[in-house]
Amino acid sequence: MSTAQFHHPASDRPQTAAAPVSRLRIGFLLLDQFTLAAFSGLIDVLRLAADHGGRSRQLHASWTVMSLDGEPRRSSCGVSVTPNAGLLDPAGFDYLAVCGGNDYLNDALPESLLGYLRRAATSGVRLLGICTGTFAIARAGLAGPRRVCVHWNVLDAFKERFPKVSAGVERLFIDEGDLITCAGSTAAIDLGLYLVARHCGRDKAQQAMRHMMLQDMRPAEMPQAHFYAELAPNLDVRVQQAAQFIEQRLDNPPPIAAVARYVGVSPRQLERLFGASLGQSPAAFQRKLRLDYAKWLILNSKRSLTDIAMGAGFADSAHLSRDFKAAFRETPRSLRQKAQPG
Repeated sequence: MSTAQFHHPASDRPQTAAAPVSRLRIGFLLLDQFTLAAFSGLIDVLRLAADHGGRSRQLHASWTVMSLDGEPRRSSCGVSVTPNAGLLDPAGFDYLAVCGGNDYLNDALPESLLGYLRRAATSGVRLLGICTGTFAIARAGLAGPRRVCVHWNVLDAFKERFPKVSAGVERLFIDEGDLITCAGSTAAIDLGLYLVARHCGRDKAQQAMRHMMLQDMRPAEMPQAHFYAELAPNLDVRVQQAAQFIEQRLDNPPPIAAVARYVGVSPRQLERLFGASLGQSPAAFQRKLRLDYAKWLILNSKRSLTDIAMGAGFADSAHLSRDFKAAFRETPRSLRQKAQPG
């Protein structure tokens, strides 16, 4: 079991003349099966920005880890974290980070949890939806007309449960003023740097970046590296399963026969299913995803065209260039040159 040794940012930590008042106070609320990477990434940004030399004193930023009952919470990877406390007065924080994970399909969240989120919002505390913590915020009725960001892997589940909430995967995180929602995983680091720069100064954000050996701070508007087809929910389940299998192996495209075996049909039957459901063959579906992935890498990374070709499952850059031009009417090189500033 891992124990988080943190202190409450308000009255129970003695202050001295040498210690500045924390300019950024975040309370972390761990939900069952929370995602460890998103939680630890965000809290480590605060820790490294709060003090010099990674000494972890809560000077410029402060944090407290909570759970509904004050008891340890098990993350999705099996590591347990012991919080500092149960639910504290949310007014002691600038932000309340709701850290979710693999329990997002739980539609029976305790009313005490939902009530606490509503109390925080009423108190003027800004909410942070970290990973699938946004599900709990929406369940509490706090999303309203705001647009929220979710991880591409849970978009369909979110839309099914909250059809009136505007949700998207076009950004790493979305700031709606009193609600900031984040895709999770490493995007939580970018969100943390964004908040540190806002409240503590860009120099503190740079300080955290240097410690974390990051080259740059990704902006909120950077799109998630997601490559999946937005399929209708009523499609044949075998088509949905085949699409997911293809999506997971863009760098090493499986033969159509292997895809058919995965869903338990013959290759010919798979062709018929895709034709009836999507109006295209499995091979055409796979090729379009790979080309979309390559296009995203061209526009959003500095990788060489050869590396991009290999990463998108093409034999070489010439193969990528030929198929890319046929699909988008320009070469990968010309697209990258047009996207270059100046």
